[in-house]
Amino acid sequence: MDLTTTYLGLPLRSPLVVGAAAPLSEDLDTLKRLEDAGAAAIVMHSVFEEQIQRDVLELHHHLEYGTNSFAEALTYFPEPEIFHVGAEHYLEQIQQAKAALDIPIMGSLNGSSLGGWVEYAQNIQQAGADAIELNIYWIPTDPDLSGAEVEAQYLEILRQVKAQVTIPVAVKLSPFFSNTANMAKRLCEAGADALVLFNRFYQPDIDIEALEIRPQLLLSTPQALRLPMHWIGILYGRIPADLAATSGIHNAQDVVRLLMAGAAATQIVAALLRHGVGHLRSIERDLETWLEEHEYASVSQLRGTMSQQNCPDPSQFERVQYMKTLQTYYPHWSAVEERDEVRR
Repeated sequence: MDLTTTYLGLPLRSPLVVGAAAPLSEDLDTLKRLEDAGAAAIVMHSVFEEQIQRDVLELHHHLEYGTNSFAEALTYFPEPEIFHVGAEHYLEQIQQAKAALDIPIMGSLNGSSLGGWVEYAQNIQQAGADAIELNIYWIPTDPDLSGAEVEAQYLEILRQVKAQVTIPVAVKLSPFFSNTANMAKRLCEAGADALVLFNRFYQPDIDIEALEIRPQLLLSTPQALRLPMHWIGILYGRIPADLAATSGIHNAQDVVRLLMAGAAATQIVAALLRHGVGHLRSIERDLETWLEEHEYASVSQLRGTMSQQNCPDPSQFERVQYMKTLQTYYPHWSAVEERDEVRR
């Protein structure tokens, strides 16, 4: 069974890519286990704009300067460390991964504003990364900032990163644009070699007893698959960039659905965090079995067959799907009430 695919111009043994997550890519032994389990490529955990800026400006030196001189100066200690590794160590991790593994290694660059941090993309390339995933994580809260200005900043960040490197760049984007299709097109025009759909925005929780705002990470569920699958199906064949899916991919059937929609690669994270590295091997084995049982000779034969461009009823991707979904839903409790009424 031919599981090979091409993503970002890189030949992959399968569409099963390990997405960016610190627990999966900070340790070299774990990276080796992922490769042995069948990972076709690995996106390293993100290096953040704040990390890069801190290292460049030697922020810790300036914040700690003089803290031992006066007792009252102890109140000026910097915030506790929140980054697992420094920006320089991140480059060392990429170098070690490239030396130890035979599969493509992609750096992940996470930021939200324009600035000198984008030059770090060149360092990632020099460390040996095969590609860069640009994760623009930005939640605009200024009521005077227009959507057009937000989109312009995304595009300018991408252009600045592309100016630094010659390796492929994928953009991991949010679904919260007024016209996702138009934004996808403009990102391609600005140089994106692939789009990763979609970034998950994590909302904090409120501790009602301690009266604190606390971060809370909720791993994706299979239901989260619907959003990237919908938009990959719409965009497939309409933009020149590769499409990768992330969020909600837990088994081989999920991979099949996304390939049918048009994905070139599927990024798996939550399923591996829940079930362990070995779960990747099970997904690959089940994918081979499904393709064989349904008489597909390769992944490429399956790809895009159920996209809006190729499916029997393209209108299912648009408003008619919304109306049909609402009109055909039948609550479980309604059937129970009807049954009880008949019995009475």
